[in-house]
Amino acid sequence: MLNHIWLSLIVIGVLTAAGSDLLGPDEGYPALQRITNEGVVESAKVAVTLAIGLIGIMALWLGLMKIAEESGLVRVISGIVRPVMSRLFPDVPHDHPAMGAMVMSISANMLGLANAATPLGLKAMEELNKLNKKVGTATDAMCTFLVINTSNVQIIPATVIAIRASAGSANPAEILGPAIVATSISTIVGITTVRLLSKLRVYRRQLEEGGDR
Repeated sequence: MLNHIWLSLIVIGVLTAAGSDLLGPDEGYPALQRITNEGVVESAKVAVTLAIGLIGIMALWLGLMKIAEESGLVRVISGIVRPVMSRLFPDVPHDHPAMGAMVMSISANMLGLANAATPLGLKAMEELNKLNKKVGTATDAMCTFLVINTSNVQIIPATVIAIRASAGSANPAEILGPAIVATSISTIVGITTVRLLSKLRVYRRQLEEGGDR
């Protein structure tokens, strides 16, 4: 699906440039030529420069996050999050492996440990599916976990800080406050939306019949 989207964007861009050329080149310089000569080449150059600039910053933050993980900070946050998780996922037993995987995945995401959060998230989904009466059909717990993991509260947005630093920001970490507020709001909205949609009859019927959510 993602490949189709990117291909569509490329085709639309080329067709738009070609259409612009048919109406008359801008200052004698065809738009299609600008895309191939300037757009593609310059964008590739910027991408490489940005990627190389991110290496040092990302290594620093990932190292700090690894220290936090090894020092037990992630487990401390997990302990704080666990009571809230019990209320968000009433259908999941508190001692079930799915609950532990979800808590660890969300905690890792909050600290910017995306690499650690991904396998934990997959493990959580696998365990949640074991509790599913209709295997292969997304349950309320699965949908809620997916929304929380997607819009997760970011205490330390390491990636954004790294990008800002590589772009020459005078204070890359000043994004911390706005990031926490924005991601908190997005998480609240996401959870509320899931709860409201789960009460609709059409979704309840699909779940009972084993259809896709």
